[in-house]
Amino acid sequence: MMRRRTTLLASCTALALALGATACGGGPVSAGGGDKSLDGQTITVAGVWSGSEQKNFQKVLDAFTEKTGAKTQFVSTGDNVSTVIGSKIEGGKAPEVVMVPQVGVLQQFAKQGWLEPLSKTAGAAVDANYASVWKDYGSVDGTLYGLYFKAAHKSTVWYSPDALDQAGVETPTTYDAMLKAGHTVSDSGLAAFSVAGQDGWTLTDWFENIYLSQAGPEKYDALATHRIKWTDPTVVEALTTLGKLFKDKQLMAGGQKGALNTDFPGSVEKVFGPKPQAGMVYEGDFVAGVAKDQFGRKIGEDANFFPFPAVAGGKAPVVSGGDAAVVLKDGKNQKAAMRFLEYLTTPEASAVWAGAGGFLSPNKKLDLASYGDDVTRETAKSLVAAGDSVRFDMSDQAPAAFGGTKGAGEWKILQDFLRDPSDPKGTAAELESAAAKAYQG
Repeated sequence: MMRRRTTLLASCTALALALGATACGGGPVSAGGGDKSLDGQTITVAGVWSGSEQKNFQKVLDAFTEKTGAKTQFVSTGDNVSTVIGSKIEGGKAPEVVMVPQVGVLQQFAKQGWLEPLSKTAGAAVDANYASVWKDYGSVDGTLYGLYFKAAHKSTVWYSPDALDQAGVETPTTYDAMLKAGHTVSDSGLAAFSVAGQDGWTLTDWFENIYLSQAGPEKYDALATHRIKWTDPTVVEALTTLGKLFKDKQLMAGGQKGALNTDFPGSVEKVFGPKPQAGMVYEGDFVAGVAKDQFGRKIGEDANFFPFPAVAGGKAPVVSGGDAAVVLKDGKNQKAAMRFLEYLTTPEASAVWAGAGGFLSPNKKLDLASYGDDVTRETAKSLVAAGDSVRFDMSDQAPAAFGGTKGAGEWKILQDFLRDPSDPKGTAAELESAAAKAYQG
């Protein structure tokens, strides 16, 4: 989600080619009207979003209220979705709907018997409007539980065009060239990268892009399902590659200590805020929403991106993620909750957030004109066109104890690796120990 080459068109075309883009289709419907059949009913929706993302999702909730009459309440869970929702269920205060950011958590919820299968109406809409990969990730043992409303393109590096222009560097196409360009940016007065080390999930994204490009898709799939161990030589090699960045204090704003004290919004601020400290920040397309909403950056001019570059002769990676809406059995208003999920399957619902920015929809019926800028429009087009070839975020596929818990598992171990990247083999052994325990649990 980040880049800028000579022109906006060139940067967009490069990403589109990387993903094999073709056109999407269909058009959004007005969010107004509706039969108001849910007047007087209320649903609570829980999700990880805060800040501008929560604000923009609220617009979707408001559109649902306008259409149906149902009232909504959003509850932010923070990163520990599994723990928070489990405690709410135990306390008899389960929300009706949860926006689940990890496949592993969705699978965990389903296996614990917490989820209601999606209605036939919602299932038919998923079949008609989405590539089958999204249905697969939303299903457990052949039953569809999750609707992927928001997708992420996680193979992008955002940058300040001014910073790169002043340093006299062009957007790189290989990992080594990216680090070399980073040194040139650093020599010009800004740190190269702002790294959000306080949020462990961003570090898993760094690893996954490197691993997919360097080790290839078959190894990626095997590691994602723990069919190979984290002590595999390919893991050690990827950690060594990542360590080239982590151990180079010249490349990271504030060095390792600064990175560990920077959360995701803060990492975007260090590049696109009023007092820039770095020229580039790696993360998903949702960086655009923060840069635009919080710092007034014009996407495509003040903020742009290049595809995460190829590593060690491999292909440029294409990693995605997403938030799936699920209905909890313990929620008090199941009818309204399922109607909400049926609403989320429509291009109408996606168009609400698409216009606000910081959002991609896997719904191929969403009109690309719904997006507010050309950069996001091309990213969405290429992501949808990539169909089933996209690889889903690896940590999101893992059990929550390993891939989705703050201060534990992969998140913590990679934070420790950022703090001291001197022993990739030892880090791989720690990752395998944590993974083995989580997958057996």
